[in-house]
Amino acid sequence: MSVKQNRILIFGAGVIGSIYAMKFMEAGLDVTMFARSNRYQALKDNGLQYHEKGAVKSVKVNVIDTLENDDVYDFILVAVRYDRSESALLALKDNQSKNIVTMISNSIGFSSWLDIVGDRLLPAFPGVGGQIKEGILYARIPPKALMATTFGEINGLVTERVEKLVKIFETAKLACAMNKDMKSYLITHSVSDIALLSVLHLDDKTVKTRKTAHKITVTLKSYLRALQKAGVAINPATFKIVLKIPDLILDFFFMIWLRTKMVRDMRLPDYAGNANNEIVHLNNDLLKFLRPYNITP
Repeated sequence: MSVKQNRILIFGAGVIGSIYAMKFMEAGLDVTMFARSNRYQALKDNGLQYHEKGAVKSVKVNVIDTLENDDVYDFILVAVRYDRSESALLALKDNQSKNIVTMISNSIGFSSWLDIVGDRLLPAFPGVGGQIKEGILYARIPPKALMATTFGEINGLVTERVEKLVKIFETAKLACAMNKDMKSYLITHSVSDIALLSVLHLDDKTVKTRKTAHKITVTLKSYLRALQKAGVAINPATFKIVLKIPDLILDFFFMIWLRTKMVRDMRLPDYAGNANNEIVHLNNDLLKFLRPYNITP
């Protein structure tokens, strides 16, 4: 089966799902989006609207709000927040599609997800970001050197479906990478998210202070050390460098980051509120994961 014959369902029509749908459709792939309520109606009426080079464009998209069990796709990409992950997978439990790719952060491992969808699970981490403002997608697709969509089998093997997924992303001209230890990869990234995004609810004056930057530094280092004590590999290994950088330098770096437009956009009420819900769940589950080791970050 060629790449263009693969049927792909994007389950979740937020920022991440919308970006993948847009890029896949640009590449001529067979894409359907699953959305609900207002987002479903907006996509049905207006198509997928996105901002590009100073103009708002729109592309017609096949969108559904009900998924039948016998409506089979080659890949279902689940693009929802972590706090909605189990409810999304439960909605897919009886669907007959064989490959469910979870584009979701994870701080505790895959046991509960496997209980729901079994070996259909293919964990991944999104390599894109952005915002949806007034129904219009503002995509942020970093260069591969900074970030790539990362996925891999739980057992670390390079399987046919992983290779097929690589071809899909290459066809869509989206940076991707395979990782042989997705559990540690996702847990490590959840630590980064917990440290960085927990400040989004702060007011303008407080968020830009050295004290806030230092809080990120301390939180990030303490959680990374906790993972090491629990026997979790720091993955990607570049995060190990963080532990060797003096606090003063990291504080300075985070102070600059906190003043960027990206952070200003992330602190807008809709994004910040949703991100806070996700961070609370990630943090609570990470503490559960560390509890048997008697480790407190």
